[in-house]
Amino acid sequence: MASPNGGIIGVLNPTSFGKCTVTSQTSSGTLTTQPGTRLVNIAVVAGGGGGGSGTTNNAGTGGGGAGGLRTSICVSVCGATGYPLTVGAGGAAGPISPAISFGATGSNSVAGFPSNPITSNGGGGGGGAWGSPYTGRPGASGGGGGSGPPIPSAGGTGNTPPVSPPQGNDGGASNSPLFYVGGGGGGSGAVGTTGTNSIAGNGGAGTDLTPIFGPGLPNSGIYAGGGGSGIYAPAGSPLVGAGGTGGGGAGGPIPARTGNAGTANTGGGGGGGTPSVSSNAAGGAGGSGIVIVKELNKASGVWNLKSQFSAQKSGTWPKPQVAVDVDYLVVAGGGGGASGTGGGGGAGGYRTSFPGGTKISLAAGSTPITVGAGGTGATYGAGNACTGNGSPSIFSSITSTGGGGGGNGNAGGPPYAPIGTGGSGGGNNGGYGPGAGGAGNTPPVSPPQGNPGGSSQYGVSYAGGGGGGAGGAGGNGNGSGIGTGGAGGIGSPNVIYDSPTVGTPGPAPGRYYAGGGGGGGEGPVGGQGTGGAGGAGGGGAASGGSSPRSNQNGTANTGGGGGGVTCFPAPTTTTGGSGIVIIRAPSSASLSASPGTNTVTTLPAPAGGCKVAVFTVSGSITNNTFP
Repeated sequence: MASPNGGIIGVLNPTSFGKCTVTSQTSSGTLTTQPGTRLVNIAVVAGGGGGGSGTTNNAGTGGGGAGGLRTSICVSVCGATGYPLTVGAGGAAGPISPAISFGATGSNSVAGFPSNPITSNGGGGGGGAWGSPYTGRPGASGGGGGSGPPIPSAGGTGNTPPVSPPQGNDGGASNSPLFYVGGGGGGSGAVGTTGTNSIAGNGGAGTDLTPIFGPGLPNSGIYAGGGGSGIYAPAGSPLVGAGGTGGGGAGGPIPARTGNAGTANTGGGGGGGTPSVSSNAAGGAGGSGIVIVKELNKASGVWNLKSQFSAQKSGTWPKPQVAVDVDYLVVAGGGGGASGTGGGGGAGGYRTSFPGGTKISLAAGSTPITVGAGGTGATYGAGNACTGNGSPSIFSSITSTGGGGGGNGNAGGPPYAPIGTGGSGGGNNGGYGPGAGGAGNTPPVSPPQGNPGGSSQYGVSYAGGGGGGAGGAGGNGNGSGIGTGGAGGIGSPNVIYDSPTVGTPGPAPGRYYAGGGGGGGEGPVGGQGTGGAGGAGGGGAASGGSSPRSNQNGTANTGGGGGGVTCFPAPTTTTGGSGIVIIRAPSSASLSASPGTNTVTTLPAPAGGCKVAVFTVSGSITNNTFP
């Protein structure tokens, strides 16, 4: 007689066909599972506690404790079913009126799956200063202790109410002698730091959830960091407490003094307030929580033929997703243009595989994308500090380095600060003699990601160098005559996505990216001088000596460098353009991009239906391609 299970012996196992879909629930509502989902991974993060407030009478404040963080793996669910999810609010900041007080406890978050309901409790509020009670409040992670004469106070108890494994940690204690410093709020991954005479208490670190849910989660996948403490001390001595990684707010800065709020939808604790001799200071509110659910693909064990056939017929048998080979264009943020016959900002690093280069294999599931911001140029006489480099853009193994900031007219030299190096280097400033521009293609990659900035010249006039571009070096300044700043280096054209919605026009076909910013020019007589032109690809033009000055920022999402500024004495600077990441996949690929600012487009003929994802802000690309 034939075996009823097709001749296969073993335990029957349910399949789960959730397509590895990840939902980040940022407000209370209902999650409806997909029809084939039978198993999910869950993380529940509650609201963080508020930071404590402080008074003028020699007192420091505690940071708020992080909201509870709890996870559960392979929880059984039904397909096409709604489940209630509650996202807890952050606790209110400690008030300064009608009385100095501790921060409020955050609200609970709940995942209502009947087979395994999970509640994470709110983080404890930070202790107030010069207002009872000083002690940090208990919670999932405890709030840091507040301080006031004459006795330090303990941090609040974490993992309250107790669960296993623990949902958080204790807050740090305060310290009163000499400097009045509070304790840091506890985080889900570490206790809050105890304040000392020289160092304020930092918030405890949060927890990285990417090992459970994969890349692409909001806030880089790290949640429930504790809030940093506030202080009562001379400005800058000691520094206020830092917030814990995972959204914890820092203690109130000087002179703003109000504690920083925990980051929304991280469960981070709020920072403690930093009072002065003349004013009280409120704490920062705790960050709201989040619930994250991953619907799993799972088909392991022994299966009879009838179960396999039924699952395949209904579309619930998991199919393996596959990697696809993609082309890329990764442009970093441009450097800022500086003031004081300032050098132009260098373009952000430019790296591409299109056309004809080596493609990258895009794995199934979610991959994070980083789009670098443009740098803000250094002002005239800023303590010899040539700041203003752009930030890197990143896709998979490809990192393009931010452009170097232009050189500023430093009032304190010589010696003068080095010019910004990066994807392309910043131009040197023309205020204090000749000098080379910053190096490009730093760190070095092949093919090069950029070029050096132009040199400056000081003669009868002052002339800054142009920032380097992806397609050429920055022009040198000309200090003879009325003074002419160097032109920004030209950018590079690319047709990975030949659309007027990206890049800028240029002298050749395609869209241009990563042009350098022009250098400033100042003549021997006020009102004279000519600024250098920006390079094609979003480089900003520089100003001359005339007024009003026409210096320009780098164009957004091109990686263009900011134009240099001729300004004595106005401390004006420019900003480099933000970067961009473009990914081109074959027509068979199934891609999605988040957040919604980023787009996926299907190209018309003759491109054969290729898919192009354009990232103008950081986010993630998801490959849902099946064979």
